[in-house]
Amino acid sequence: MATCINGGELQVRVVSRRLVQASDESLRLHVLAVSNLDLLPQSIQVSMICIYPNPPTSAGGFHDVVAAFAAGLPSLLNHFFPLAGRIVSNPCSGLPEIHCHNQGAELVVGEADVALASLDYGRVGESIQKILLPYAGDVALSVQVVSFACGGFTVAWGTNHVVVDGSALSMLVGSWSELARSGTLAAGARPNHDRSVFRPRATPSYGASLDEAFTPLDGNGERQINVLTRDQSLVRRLYYVEAADIARLQEMASLPAADGERATRVQAISAYLWKALAGVVRERDARCRMGWWVDGRRRLASPELRAATRNYVGNVVAYTVAEATVEEIQRKPLAEVASMARRAIAAPAYDEHFQELVDWVEEHKAPAPEQEQQRYVEAATVGLGSPTVSVTAFAPSLAADTDFGYGHAAMALPVSSSSGARLCSGFVRIIARPGGDGSCFASVLVWPRLAAALEAGDGERLGRIFKPVTAEYLGLRPASGSSAKRAGMITSKI
Repeated sequence: MATCINGGELQVRVVSRRLVQASDESLRLHVLAVSNLDLLPQSIQVSMICIYPNPPTSAGGFHDVVAAFAAGLPSLLNHFFPLAGRIVSNPCSGLPEIHCHNQGAELVVGEADVALASLDYGRVGESIQKILLPYAGDVALSVQVVSFACGGFTVAWGTNHVVVDGSALSMLVGSWSELARSGTLAAGARPNHDRSVFRPRATPSYGASLDEAFTPLDGNGERQINVLTRDQSLVRRLYYVEAADIARLQEMASLPAADGERATRVQAISAYLWKALAGVVRERDARCRMGWWVDGRRRLASPELRAATRNYVGNVVAYTVAEATVEEIQRKPLAEVASMARRAIAAPAYDEHFQELVDWVEEHKAPAPEQEQQRYVEAATVGLGSPTVSVTAFAPSLAADTDFGYGHAAMALPVSSSSGARLCSGFVRIIARPGGDGSCFASVLVWPRLAAALEAGDGERLGRIFKPVTAEYLGLRPASGSSAKRAGMITSKI
């Protein structure tokens, strides 16, 4: 019997739930120990939600979508075998590990009685996150396919941060699309699950700066903002940034500057965010900070490490932060602020930095299962000190890898369950729009003043960059009037 899971206007009923196992019987059953880098983000359920408009008649109906997953997931799990396992605590160390015994990934089928166009996409908590169905904490993969009254559907890829980072989650979705379309994965695209690349040194060694970079996420909240203050301080919004606006941002952020380099899209958007933050902070604080979670796969220098982390499934993420005076950020042109962001992101010697992170975690593990494992977070994110906005960007390759036979997703959005209810800093996720048109989405958790400033724009040359996502923008409802005209203009520019 179908059951109602989510409350409110959007109700998703579970129609069926089954376990799907890998089909390759030659796969060896084993226990996969997570790396020390996997322990940094803690055990947090994370998902990628892909939204697909009504597929063309030639592609078949929703039952064909379900059949494609039922038939194709066993092959996918042959390549991502740990995701058919279970996340458990080691009885000796108390640390998580993955029992790869082919217990099976979840395939959940649901249905909603509303149209996709009826959801308020600008407010993620009231729309997209309600599509997610709960799954057990030990499940390594829950694939949730939900039909909507309009004929469209969503696919949520639910897993855990201790198993994957953003790049690996994007790789999973892209691998599914490639397998579904072609029946195989290219040799160079096959995932690597070997966690042994990130091992502590015999004598762990790290600089004092790492002790300053992290703070315990203790149960009594002595080092964090209280939960009610946090709940009243932040709002969650979903914006899009048009390709033409990104191009203008990059152009302005690449004007002759100290380093003379062209700004990437993340650096250009970060510079814009930093200036917006400074404008909101002024007269309230003298300083403000920007932070970045950096994917090490593209930052490691040694050929051995680069080869070992190619298609690596696990966590290879480091956090870096930069602080400046509000006056400096407001005074400097966008290009100089972008240079500040670029220098901060490039500053660590990442090969040694990741080794020090591994060693630091080794020294801070609980010594026995009787002692609860202490969790740590980046100190800049707790809400103490100068205001901070942190940025993470998902792999650009996801923009072209959501088509598993039903066209590109209108949107692929990462979401996570919050384990840090006391954290009180700004957070921005940037992810390219599927289809590769050059635009991107920005999922943000920020203060209401900053959200209002972003939505108002700078009032000068750049105008309004961050615009709330709507059903019309996603192509879920026909655009009309000036909106349709503007959509045509944007398409012609791209």
